[in-house]
Amino acid sequence: MSGHTVEEIRGEIRRYWIIGLALFLLTAITVTVSYLDVAPGLAVFIALLIACLKAGLVAAVFMHLISEKQAIYALLLLTAVFFAVLMIVPIGARASIIPH
Repeated sequence: MSGHTVEEIRGEIRRYWIIGLALFLLTAITVTVSYLDVAPGLAVFIALLIACLKAGLVAAVFMHLISEKQAIYALLLLTAVFFAVLMIVPIGARASIIPH
């Protein structure tokens, strides 16, 4: 046995259910945003923002990085850099399409 009490195991299972529900709701919000009448750039920005939040939840809880201080900060930095690149690439692509 690993030495965990029944209460600790139930608490972990409850936390997984809450995170699973949060991921489901964030996915539903992403789908809802896709049907809103907003500018495509804003829709993509919102969808990527939600995707980064979901990725952070998965990494922190299901990959058990929430207890790893250094790893979570490195992952946060990597996510921020990746998010910035994803925001800049469409802007650059649009600028190259528009005739001068």
